Amino acid sequence: MTVIELPDDQAALLKAKAAAQGLGLVAWLGWLAREETKQHSSPKKSAYGLLAKYGPGPSAEEIDDNRREMLRGFADYSE
Repeated sequence: MTVIELPDDQAALLKAKAAAQGLGLVAWLGWLAREETKQHSSPKKSAYGLLAKYGPGPSAEEIDDNRREMLRGFADYSE
């Protein structure tokens, strides 16, 4: 068993939260610890294939063509 020292007002707040869940303080803290562990231990979904519905990405040639088109008149100054 582990003893945790808390100020009385914080202990009362925790007891009230446990009672609102219909649990005793020890049972509620155990439930809270299990829930916290579940959230951190669940596997993350991979981002692989996230954009697959949009088809294959542009080729390097298409990217270069688009870049040239976008920057075509960038340095032109007509005064």
